[in-house]
Amino acid sequence: MTASITQAETQDGPVTSGFWSLTLGSIGVVFGDIGTSPLYAFHEAVRGAAHGAPVSRVMVLGVLSLILWALLIVVTAKYVLLLLRADNNGEGGTLSLMALGQRALGRRSWFLLALGVVGASMFIGDSMITPAISVLSAVEGLKLAAPALEHYVVPLTVFILVLLFAVQSKGTALVASAFGPVMVVWFTVIAVMGAVHIADDPSVLAAINPYYAVQFVLSHGTIGLVTLGAVFLAVTGGEALYADLGHFGRKPIQSAWMFFVLPALLINYFGQGALVLSDPSAIEHSFYRMVPESLVLPLVGLATAATVIASQAVITGAYSLVYQAVQLGLLPRFEVRYTSETHAGQIYLPRVNRLLLIGVMLLVLLFHTPSNLASAYGIAVSTTMVADGIMGFVVIWKLWNWRAATAAAVIVPFVIVDLSFFSANLLKLLEGAWVPLLFGVAMAGTIWTWRKGSGILIQKTRRIEVPLDDLIRSLEKRPPHVVKGTAVFLTSDPAFVPTALLHNLKHNKVLHEHNVVLTIETAHTPRVDLAERFRMEKISDKFSKVRLRFGYMEQPNVPKALAIARKQGWQFDIMSTSFFVSRRSLKASAQSGMPLWQDHLFIALSRSANDATDYFQIPTGRVVEVGTQVTI
Repeated sequence: MTASITQAETQDGPVTSGFWSLTLGSIGVVFGDIGTSPLYAFHEAVRGAAHGAPVSRVMVLGVLSLILWALLIVVTAKYVLLLLRADNNGEGGTLSLMALGQRALGRRSWFLLALGVVGASMFIGDSMITPAISVLSAVEGLKLAAPALEHYVVPLTVFILVLLFAVQSKGTALVASAFGPVMVVWFTVIAVMGAVHIADDPSVLAAINPYYAVQFVLSHGTIGLVTLGAVFLAVTGGEALYADLGHFGRKPIQSAWMFFVLPALLINYFGQGALVLSDPSAIEHSFYRMVPESLVLPLVGLATAATVIASQAVITGAYSLVYQAVQLGLLPRFEVRYTSETHAGQIYLPRVNRLLLIGVMLLVLLFHTPSNLASAYGIAVSTTMVADGIMGFVVIWKLWNWRAATAAAVIVPFVIVDLSFFSANLLKLLEGAWVPLLFGVAMAGTIWTWRKGSGILIQKTRRIEVPLDDLIRSLEKRPPHVVKGTAVFLTSDPAFVPTALLHNLKHNKVLHEHNVVLTIETAHTPRVDLAERFRMEKISDKFSKVRLRFGYMEQPNVPKALAIARKQGWQFDIMSTSFFVSRRSLKASAQSGMPLWQDHLFIALSRSANDATDYFQIPTGRVVEVGTQVTI
C-alpha cells in the first residue's frame, strides 16, 4: 500500500495504475459516510426549515444553498485542500494532528492533548451513530415500497447491524475489495437520479448563489439555526477524508472527491430540490421518490449495501483510533488481533467491537427512526471538526512556519463556520444531542483517569525504586550467584531498577550472566525507521540498556525488534532468553490524589488491560511474571 502511494504521488509522468486503484479504494472506504448522506440530509433539513408549515421555494433554495456551500467550505476547502497537507509521516486523523502539533511546539501541550482527546472521543461516538442512522435510513425505504413492512424496519436494521459486527473478527479484506466498485455504482446511480429530476424545475440551480443561504439563516431566527444543524448532516463523514489519509494518500482522495464524489452528491441534492419544488409532498421520502415504484426495492438494496460500507468504514476507523490512543498511552492495552498477514492496518479489537455493537443497538432501539437519530448525529462530528481546526492552526503556524496572522486568517474562518454548526446542533441537546456528549464526557473521563492514575502509579513506585547505577555498583562488590542465559527486564524508566529484577534478586538470589533493561517507547510519528528501532548501551559486563521505538500505528513485536540487534553485534537467541515482567495488583487508597470512584475506575481499567506478554508478542514460554502489590 505504501509503495503504491509513493508511486502515485511522486511520479511526474502519466498517472499509474496504483493511483487509480487507490482512488477507487478511497471511493469505497473514505466516502462511505458522506456518500450516504443524501438518504436523510436534505429531507431532515427541509423538514426542520418547514417546522410543520408547508414547504416553500425559499426553504428549498435556502437549504440547497446551505448544503452546497457547507460542502465547498467545510469539506473541500478545509479538509481536501488544506488539512490533507498536514500529514504526520503520511498519516492523518485527530490524534495524528495532535501528535503533529505536539511535535511542532517541541513540548507536551495539555491544551492540544485535551483537544485530541475530545476530538477522538467524539469520533468514536460518531462510529456508533453512523451505522444506526445510515442503515435505518436505507431500510426505511421499505415503508414506501411495501407499507405493510413498516413494522419490520427496526428488526431488519438490528439483524443487519448484528451481522455486520459479527463478521468483524474475520477481517475486512474480502469485503473491502468490493467497497470501491459498489460505491462507484452508488454514486453513479444517485447522480443519474438527480440529473433526471433537475429537469423538473431547472430554476433550482439558482441555489448556487450563496445569497439564498445567508438570507435564509438571517431571516429565520431560531428555525434558521435548527435548519443549519440539519444541513450539517450533509458534511458528516468529511473528517474521514483526513483520518484515512495514510491508507490512500492525498492525491487519490483529492481526485476522487473533486471529480467524482462531490459532483455526484451535488447533482443528487439539486435533483431532490427540483423534485420537491415541483411536488412539495415528495419531501416525506424525497430520496426514494426520485425513482419509479418498481425500482424502489432495488434502490433499497443498493442503499443498504452502501450504508453497510459506510458503517464498516467508521468501525475500522474506530479500531485504528483506539489503537493509536493505546500506543500514545491514553488508554490501557486492549487486545488487538491482526486479520491480515500482508496489511498490518487491518486490525480487530474485540472489546471495542462489543462496546460499539452495544452502543449502536441502544441507539436503534432508543430512537427508532432516522429523524430522531439526526438530532444526535451532528454534535459529535462538529465537535471533532472544531478540534481539528484549532489544532490545524498550531500546525500551520509552528510547523509550516507561517506568520501567526496569516495562519489565523486562513483557519479562523473555518473554525467560525464549524462553531456555527456546533452551536446549531446544541439546540438539539434535549432531542438527542445529549447522547454523543454524554459518551464524549465518559470517554474523556476514562482517558483522564487513565493518564492521571498512571502518573500517580509511576510516582508511588518511584519512591521505592533504586537507581540502576547504584544496584550495579552494589552487585560488583557483593556478586550473587550467576546463572547462564540472558534475562530481559521490561521497564518504563531505564534509570531505575525494574521491580522484577529486584524481586528476582531478593527471592531467587541469582543474577543472569547477561541482563537487559528493556524500555519500549512510542514515537509521535506513525512509523519508525528500522535504523531507529533499536538502540543499545552497555553499562557493565553483565548489564545493558536497550530501547525499542515503535510508531503509534505500528504493531509492537519485541522478539522481532530485538533480532535487529544482531546487526549491532549482540547475539540474541530467543531460546536462551527469559523475559521478566512485573504484574501489579492495585488497591484503592483514600490518599491517592484521586476521588475514590476514580481509583476504582483506574483499577478496573488496569485489570482489563491486555497482558503485556500478548501485547508485545513475547513467546509465553519465555516469560516469568513477578507479582507486586501497590496501593494508589
